[in-house]
Amino acid sequence: MAKKSVRQLGVAVVGAGRVGTFRAQIAARHPAVRWIGVAERIPERGEALAQRVGADYVTTDFRELLARPEVSCVVVATDEHLHVAPVLAAVERGLPLLVEKPLATTLQDSARVLQAIQEAGVDAVVGYTQRFRRRWLAAKEKCRTGALGDVTLVTARAFLNRLVALDNYRRTDDPTRISPMVISGTHALDLCLWFLEGKQAVEVCAWAVDKVLGPLHSGIDATVGTVVFEDGTLLHMAVSWALPVTWPGAVYSVEVGIVGTEGVLTVDDTHRDVVLAVSAPQMEGYLPHHSRLVDFLGSYPPGDVAFGELWGPMRDETVAWLDRVAMGVATPHATAAEAHHRLMVSKAFDLSARTRRPVPLPLRSEEA
Repeated sequence: MAKKSVRQLGVAVVGAGRVGTFRAQIAARHPAVRWIGVAERIPERGEALAQRVGADYVTTDFRELLARPEVSCVVVATDEHLHVAPVLAAVERGLPLLVEKPLATTLQDSARVLQAIQEAGVDAVVGYTQRFRRRWLAAKEKCRTGALGDVTLVTARAFLNRLVALDNYRRTDDPTRISPMVISGTHALDLCLWFLEGKQAVEVCAWAVDKVLGPLHSGIDATVGTVVFEDGTLLHMAVSWALPVTWPGAVYSVEVGIVGTEGVLTVDDTHRDVVLAVSAPQMEGYLPHHSRLVDFLGSYPPGDVAFGELWGPMRDETVAWLDRVAMGVATPHATAAEAHHRLMVSKAFDLSARTRRPVPLPLRSEEA
C-alpha cells in the first residue's frame, strides 16, 4: 500500500474552556500540526491556554483568528449556543471543521449551518465523542457486519449527575432551548441511531417530567420515549439529568441493549467497575462538588486525566480528526448531516413530550 502524504496543519481553536483546552493540548502534540491559534472571549483564559500549548497567536476575536493565512482547520469549542457564527466563518474559508455538538441549539440554525457546510463542500465533523470508546466501536462493528442479523430493537438508559444540568441552565439565556435530550441524551441517541444506520425513523412518541429542575430553572428532569422506524424497528430511550449531586457518576451512566433477528448485544457503560471513595472531595469529573466523596471513575465522557494529560475517547477522537485532515483517512466521526439529524430527533422527543402527541419525522424547523 502506498504511503499517504501528510499535510502540515495550522489549527485554530475557538473557545478556551474545558473542551477547547483538551483539544488544543492534544493538537499541540500531533506531528502534523505546525501552527496553533486560539480565540477566546475572556482574555485571561485565552492567554492561559496560549501559554500552555505554546500557541503562535491568541485573540479575543474568532473572525480575526480565522482570517489568518496559517489556519488550515478549525476546532469550534465554544458554549453550545455560540457555535453558529464561528462555524459559518470557517465555512466561508472552506476550512475543515471539528465542532462540539450540537451544530446549533435551534433546528432552524442547525439547518442553516448544515446547508452552508454542504454547499461549500466542507469536511465538517461533530464531536460525538462516545463513538471513540472501544465498547461502542465493537458494538457498531457487530451491527455493521450483520452478526446480530437484522436489528429490530435498541434500548438505552442514560443517567446523569445533576451538576451537568445546573451548569447548562446557568450558562444559557434561554432555558427553553436546552433539555436532557438536546444537551446530553443526544450522545446516547447518536450511538443508538449509529447502530441503526440505514433505517429511516418516521415517528417519535415521548413523555417528560420536571419536578426537580422545573421549579428552579423551568427545565426538564427526564425524558422517556420511543422512535419508530419505517420497517417497524423500535428504539426506546430514557434519559435523566436530575440525579442528586451525590450520584457517583461524574457525568454519564449508560446501558444499551441491541436485539436482532440472529442475536443480542448488551453494553454496560455505567462505570461501576472502578469506584473511588474518599474522605475529602477530589477534583474529578464535571464541576467537582464538596459533597461528592464517591465517584465512578471513567464516567467523565472526555476520559481521565493522568500524569497531567487527558487519556480516553476525546484524545482518540481529536487525534483521529487531525489524521483525517492531514492524511485524508476515513474515521468514524459523526458528520454534520448526522449531527443535524440527532438534533432533529432530540427536538421531536421534546415536542412530543410537550404536546403529548406522537410527532412525525422528519421534523420541520417551524414545528420545533
